[in-house]
Formats: sequence, C-alpha cells, structure tokens
Amino acid sequence: MGKINKTKRSPLKDKPLRYPGQSLLQQRNDLFDSKILAPLVAAMMFTTLAGIEWLRYFRPSKPSPLAYTVLAFLAIAYFGYQSWKTLPQLKKMNQGIDGEKAVGQYLERLREDGYQVFHDVIGDGFNLDHVVIGPAGVFTVETKTWSKPDRGSPKIVFDGESIKSGYMKPNRDPLIQARAQSAWLRQLLEESTGKHYNVRPVIVFPGWFIESTKGANNKLWVLEPKALPKFLSNVPDLMPVEDIKLASYHLSRFVRSREKNNGGALL
Repeated sequence: MGKINKTKRSPLKDKPLRYPGQSLLQQRNDLFDSKILAPLVAAMMFTTLAGIEWLRYFRPSKPSPLAYTVLAFLAIAYFGYQSWKTLPQLKKMNQGIDGEKAVGQYLERLREDGYQVFHDVIGDGFNLDHVVIGPAGVFTVETKTWSKPDRGSPKIVFDGESIKSGYMKPNRDPLIQARAQSAWLRQLLEESTGKHYNVRPVIVFPGWFIESTKGANNKLWVLEPKALPKFLSNVPDLMPVEDIKLASYHLSRFVRSREKNNGGALL
C-alpha cells in the first residue's frame, strides 16, 4: 500500500469576505488585551506570589512577603487605573460594532434587489464600513452610531455643508470623511476596471431622526438606515448588470488581496 499523505490544507480556495464591524472589533480586542487583560494577569500573578509568601511567612523560615505585597498592590492599582481609563473606550467601541452589524444586516436585504454588498473594506489607514453596488450605482456607506440622550426627541440636521446635533458634536467632520472615502473607491475602481464609476457617499445614523434642510443636495446622503431603500428606488437605474458584476468582481479581488497580505489590519 502506498503511503498516506498526511499533509492537510483548508478546503477554502479564498478567504471569506469581511463582515460588518470587523476592523472595529479587532481594534477593540487589541485594546482589551493591552489595557485590561495584560494588567489583570500581572495583578493576579503578583497577588498569587504575595499569597504564597504570606503562607511561607508562618513557616519556621519566615520569609518576608513585604516585597511581593508591594508589587501586588502596585499591579492591582495599575489594573484599576487602566480599567477606569479604558472601559469607556470599550463601551464606545462595542456600540460602534453593534451599529455596524445592524446596518450591515439591514443592507444585506438589498441583495434581493440586485445589489452587491461589501463590509469593512480596508484602505491605507482607514476602512469603508460598507460598499453597495447595484442598479442605482456605487455607494460608500459610513455608519455613525451616536449615543442619544435619555429624554427629549433629539435629531440630526443636515444642511448640505455640516451635520449638527444639539447633543453630539463630532470630533471630526463626517462629511469630509465620507467624501474622501468615496473618492478613494472611485479611483480604485477606475484603476482596476478601466471604467469610471460615480461613487456616492452615504452617512447613516441608526436610530436617529434626520432632518435635511433646503441646503442638502443629492451628492451626499445623510439618512437613517431604513430610509436607504427608498432613496435607492428613487434613483434611475444607472448601471447595467455587466458593470455591476465588473465592479463587484474587482472590489472582491481587492478585499481578498488585502486580507491575504496583511490579515485585513488597518495600517
């Protein structure tokens, strides 16, 4: 009988496409490991050593546990400080992850209408939360999961030049971010396909009421996610099936290439 080849490999030819919120989830895990888990392990280690020394203290040799006790208290204090400083960041990240997942799951329904949906497309030092390619064109979708006050009826006002909310002030301009992302995707598709695609930026705020003033224009949409299908239905079919397939194919190749080369990490 011939020798059995014990070499094994994955049955998957390509890595799967990324899921909603994957970059943020990876950042959250890295933050937890470095700021919470590592100090916790150190605190537990020194506490254990101190406990051992205290047990040995009551033996005839009576070694002094003071040094280990000091180290244990320092480790516990460091863990407490890092937890106090990091937990709000983790809470914000968790909220962002939930928002991206919710929007991603909602966008998946667009496949029934002939759209292709991509999540967490990694660029150079940034990511596109979602990309939608279909009959109405190509869209970058940026998710903003802003917290809301417990009382009142807060709303987000979009006037075409800025996004305002009496409760939340963004630390960076979402409009500049969304426009830069759409420009990057437009260039990527043009370089890879040789064709020009008009990429429209979209910003979605899950759970918020959006008020668009007369200054708002159709070049950029600011929406609650549930309003997106209606906006898409009001746009004439601009892309033939062949162009949808071409753009989707090249974008999927790009995503898998980035995943293969660097694991999809933000650089």
